Amino acid sequence: MFPLSHMLKSFVRTGTLKVIDADGGVHVFGGTKPGLNVTMRITDRSLYHKLFLNPELHAGEAYMDGRMSFEEGSTLRDFLNLFSQNRSTLANYPLQSVLKRISRTVKRFQQANPVGKAQQNVAHHYDLGNDFYKLFLDKGMQYSCAYFMNDDDTLEEAQQNKLRLIASKLQLKPGLKILDIGSGWGDLALYLAAMEDVDVTGVTLSKEQYELSNEKARRAGLSDRVHFELLDYRKVDRRFDRIVSVGMFEHVGVHHYGEFFAKINALLEDDGLMVLHSIGKMSPPGTASPWLRKYIFPGAYSPALSEVFPVVEQNSLWVTDLEFLRLHYAKTLNHWHRRFEANREKIAAMYDERFCRMFEFYLISAETMFTTGSQLVFHMQLARRRDAAPIVRDYITDTQRAYMAEEKERLRILDAAKELAPV
Repeated sequence: MFPLSHMLKSFVRTGTLKVIDADGGVHVFGGTKPGLNVTMRITDRSLYHKLFLNPELHAGEAYMDGRMSFEEGSTLRDFLNLFSQNRSTLANYPLQSVLKRISRTVKRFQQANPVGKAQQNVAHHYDLGNDFYKLFLDKGMQYSCAYFMNDDDTLEEAQQNKLRLIASKLQLKPGLKILDIGSGWGDLALYLAAMEDVDVTGVTLSKEQYELSNEKARRAGLSDRVHFELLDYRKVDRRFDRIVSVGMFEHVGVHHYGEFFAKINALLEDDGLMVLHSIGKMSPPGTASPWLRKYIFPGAYSPALSEVFPVVEQNSLWVTDLEFLRLHYAKTLNHWHRRFEANREKIAAMYDERFCRMFEFYLISAETMFTTGSQLVFHMQLARRRDAAPIVRDYITDTQRAYMAEEKERLRILDAAKELAPV
């Protein structure tokens, strides 16, 4: 097992990792701090060197292929929590430290998302099929962080809370023209149009999302005021009173941030507002997980705020409000994982067990990054003018309460459209 065993001795400082190697030998790596006890079995000798050279990539691949498994009551969740709790010591291991520095030098190429390539990257994940996503998302098929006002909120309630929160920050008024960048399966655009007499244009790079979103708008009777286009946001050529983007900024890439915020400035009316909902992190700039980049989100990256603010400033935009949702995505991912597992047999029939293991690894590792890692979600409200939004935040809470009182009646037709929408 050398040199893997040498790295694991330095790596495990909290908890204990027992490794059963391909020959049945047992190796125990114990930390000085109490924590989880995890038993892992490796059945492929080639993993000794692969895990040593690139543990984040090859651990995920080995689990997908069944060459790495867990025993004695241990689970993948236990392993990923143990990994996350000891992440800093792994990053400080000499070889891993060098490899991280090398990875940062090629960050530009890892996150390249020019027009055309961006659509390929989006299709890799979001065009897996509407049938698949309906098996673990909420009824509106929102694939982004929900907002839990109470611990016992259902996923559907928490996602509606999120829509309400975003709508309240947009300061909607009758007649406004709104652009939704990365409109997903259309739930946010439809919510905005149901709550206020506004016109919404959604743009997406996913063919599956584009088709279902327009069908939902038609079934809800809102296609005169809500429509979706299969279009890169960089090709939009008209101005809007409001712009919103949820869960799309993670796919922009750091070296495209200047292009993104310059386009926002060009598209936004002088008295307009934008709300940007994105995953970020409280730690310094880094790189995306090599496994996540290869198998789940090519070209994606969750930024440090220090990578976002300078580019916002360079494009003469005011940050009129900033809010952090710290644990809400962990709760969201936990709901998704439980629904995924409840439908695992159906998903395996659609794809195969390797796919199920891949998605299981993704959902649990992502949740872990929001519970013990550095990730968070931020809401950044932007404007071209300092007075575009009220100067006291009370309006956000007041608007949420007003919408909450009206939602039952106004959203009735949307709920029916969700039930009827084909998958």
